[in-house]
Amino acid sequence: MGVTTYSLQNHWRTTYGEGIQVEIDEIYAGIDSDGKHYVIPVQAKTGKDEIGVVQSIQDHECCKEKFPGLPVRAISAQFASDDVIAMFEVVIDNYEMKISRERHYKLVPRDDLD
Repeated sequence: MGVTTYSLQNHWRTTYGEGIQVEIDEIYAGIDSDGKHYVIPVQAKTGKDEIGVVQSIQDHECCKEKFPGLPVRAISAQFASDDVIAMFEVVIDNYEMKISRERHYKLVPRDDLD
């Protein structure tokens, strides 16, 4: 993403709109190298749980309401295998979810790092 992030809250339960209840897995504030700020909701899934379109849309809409004026950069993360995490930046457009970026990260033991 090219953004430095700061954790704001894990498992943030709140409401937006007409009392719609949401729980955002994680929410971050971010800033890029040009000084532009973002709000970044993260939806994280493990096991057989799947990334949800409805949850992604709700997370996005909630962040737009709670953080007016800040662009929303939504992230979904899921284990692709036992040692690989797939991360997706998703864009919500007209209540449709599209993947704009996808990255895979292999988890390795600390001793394997340089």
